[in-house]
Amino acid sequence: MNQILKNFGILLILLGVVILLVYMMNTPVGNGLLVLSGFLMVGGIVAHVILNRIIE
Repeated sequence: MNQILKNFGILLILLGVVILLVYMMNTPVGNGLLVLSGFLMVGGIVAHVILNRIIE
């Protein structure tokens, strides 16, 4: 369980990158996917730092 929590932030960052790839491949209609991707990447970085401090 701890290993999953340690990598949770990285998973959020990768999900943000996948959303950016989807945005790039399709014709963008709005900025919703960019905002979602940005929140996921910033949240993933914060989660990674905080969870690794708590677990170790």
